[in-house]
Amino acid sequence: MLHIIAKSPVELVMLDRIDSGDTVLFIRSAVLAVLSGNILRERLNSMLIQNQLFALSPDLAARGILPEELLDGVGIIDYADFVELTIKHPIIQSWG
Repeated sequence: MLHIIAKSPVELVMLDRIDSGDTVLFIRSAVLAVLSGNILRERLNSMLIQNQLFALSPDLAARGILPEELLDGVGIIDYADFVELTIKHPIIQSWG
């Protein structure tokens, strides 16, 4: 399953609904959640063991966020990659 999280702040209840093996894409203001200094960093770091986490590049750029400011292991993707994720995951849950 692909989870697309768009709102900030990201709430723990959203993260609790993500199963092992699911993919998570942070877009719009939710990209702030994957900053290395974010309060959710421990939770997201533990998720990286069993989930793929991505942030949308144009949304990072719009907020002046550099790749080195993200949690280690978070992938950065563009719109073409976003489309590929939606093709790969026929079940999509949008948050936000």
